[in-house]
Amino acid sequence: MNDMGRIGARCDLKLLRIEGGRAVEVAGRTVALEGHLQRIIERNMGVILGIRFLASEYSTGPWHRGRIDTLGLDENGTPVIVEYKRTSDQGVITQAVSYLSWLRASRHEFQALVKRELGDAAADSIDRRHPRVVCIAADFTRHDRFAVHPWVTASTACATASSLLAC
Repeated sequence: MNDMGRIGARCDLKLLRIEGGRAVEVAGRTVALEGHLQRIIERNMGVILGIRFLASEYSTGPWHRGRIDTLGLDENGTPVIVEYKRTSDQGVITQAVSYLSWLRASRHEFQALVKRELGDAAADSIDRRHPRVVCIAADFTRHDRFAVHPWVTASTACATASSLLAC
């Protein structure tokens, strides 16, 4: 066995609340709209994901013709792309990899965005060596899990949207 356990293994995060000094699991439920989940995550990115918010629905321009759901910068200055899918979508991993390609090709544009939103110090400390992608979905296909398997480590948190948030 490796860090992921086995191909297709799932790891669920639980949402807990404290009642009378005891942890009580909050039952998750499906979020009706992808945009609703996106807004909740964006307003709480620092607490939930340790990411500073940069932009929502960021256009990747006329050549790439995409729209990144959420862009951020983590505590180490690493660029982070967040993609949300309300359902199990076979294209989520391909879409995320496509946005990573845009990020590599658009270094100056990304740096200008960071400077505008977080200031000179953050823009000067961007670490582009290992950009991150966070995909939040109702579920992932077997092929999605297999495709990302070589990059998943013990410290990687994987979750479905319903177990991440009780909205």
